Amino acid sequence: PRVGHDERFSVPRIPAIIELCIQAGVDLAKYPTKRRTKPVYCIEGRIVDFESVAEEIENKIKYSSENTKALLYASPVLTGHVENFPNLLINNSNLDQLSEEERNKVRDLSRHTIEAWFEMISGAKKMMEKYSVNTCGYCPEVQVGPKGHKLRMCKASKHQSRNGLHAWQEARIDDLVGPNYVWHADDLNGPPLNNNLKRYYGKAPAVVELCVHGGASVPDQYKSMMRLDV
Repeated sequence: PRVGHDERFSVPRIPAIIELCIQAGVDLAKYPTKRRTKPVYCIEGRIVDFESVAEEIENKIKYSSENTKALLYASPVLTGHVENFPNLLINNSNLDQLSEEERNKVRDLSRHTIEAWFEMISGAKKMMEKYSVNTCGYCPEVQVGPKGHKLRMCKASKHQSRNGLHAWQEARIDDLVGPNYVWHADDLNGPPLNNNLKRYYGKAPAVVELCVHGGASVPDQYKSMMRLDV
């Protein structure tokens, strides 16, 4: 059923990408989900089961340690690099101050991080073709599922005319995993960017910019956006 305004404090909120994976079939011990095995009826937006209480209890999915998967973690390759990566950059933000071995570790971690980010983006795009994701047309609120919730929490302009309800519409990948674009700087220790050239400087998602400064190569799809030959 759609979450009503009075249920806004009782229903937990989780990241949209995790909710999309759960609806696609992933079982997480931290977020138990009821998987229906028989058809249900939807009356006025509410799901109604006409099965008896005994059948409902009998058919209820049991989340035991045998049939429930553990909470998903990062890929083993990325996790291994993180575990083997010492805490180097707390006091040393300049890679030139690190040894050659430490710079290689930072470079490998940056490369695997950006690969994992692109893998997550491509997987989310494929799942959005199968499972609906909605976003508000006035604010950045995102809801995964066939219909959006009924919480009156929209703070956009003229929301009073809609009584604070969101105006749900089909979402894009940028709505689900919104990239925070930052100015691209080739040298962090060099001179600051010139304000008069702000129309010509490139931008890139923050995670891409961070990994590039860590030593990863610039992705092909962002080469034209991260130029500095102005």
